[in-house]
Amino acid sequence: MAPMTEYVDVSEGEAITRDGVIKLYGPEGFEGMRKAGRLAAEVLDDLTEKVMPGVNTAELDDFIRDRFLAAGATPATLGYRGYTHSSCISINHVVCHGIPGDKALKEGDIVNIDPTPLLNGYHGDTSRMFLVGEVPIKARRLVEVTYECLMLGIEQAKPGNHMGDVANAIQRHAEKHRYGVVRDFCGHGVGLLFHDAPEVVHVGRPGTGPELRPGMIFTIEPMINIGKPDVKMLDDGWTAVTRDRSLSAQFEHSIGITETGCEIFTLSPKGYHHPPYGV
Repeated sequence: MAPMTEYVDVSEGEAITRDGVIKLYGPEGFEGMRKAGRLAAEVLDDLTEKVMPGVNTAELDDFIRDRFLAAGATPATLGYRGYTHSSCISINHVVCHGIPGDKALKEGDIVNIDPTPLLNGYHGDTSRMFLVGEVPIKARRLVEVTYECLMLGIEQAKPGNHMGDVANAIQRHAEKHRYGVVRDFCGHGVGLLFHDAPEVVHVGRPGTGPELRPGMIFTIEPMINIGKPDVKMLDDGWTAVTRDRSLSAQFEHSIGITETGCEIFTLSPKGYHHPPYGV
């Protein structure tokens, strides 16, 4: 028999810990996430004109750090478990947690940029795919389907549904296109903590997993591979790549469950929801 899921209301000013209990936030928490999420989305919007052939990922990471600091936020990843950068930037077959450095983007690359500002105690976790110059149709289609997977999952994020409903919507759409859904990484509770309960897996059966209740705040962030779902870790301890070297794509939003559905905290203010942006 599956263990019973625990929930707890988050009270204003109360210290919380990562204890496996699902937090239910009130209006203050939702407002904090709106501000943090908007900042993250604004920075991704501003990156659109900077993602081009010849730019190295360290330059993009520096831009993210400077924008967060100027807005009164700090990069949540900086110093997190020893990580020394302000974002994760994952190119082509890198599934997630790519480390910024001197590697230059080149024509035809697809790249995921994952920044998280910590603003007034709240984490605005999001990521978005970018196309570098002219990208082959096979790669563009992967990016399109991955975005569709995210939004189909979000459609299932409403009171009374379960995490399995979110996961199944993502899995069915990806596998319909013969893509692999990564199992090794998942979404997570977010808010006053960067990573919290519940785990938000992207494969599953309808009606299974924790029930979705108003006040829950979490990320949905499917990682979809053109090939098989298997990944491997590089020696740096952070970078995850597809085992078969196939392309991978990811989109991520932070959302909150409301009385009638959900609120997306990390929507692009400019309407840059999926590439090509500004078209």
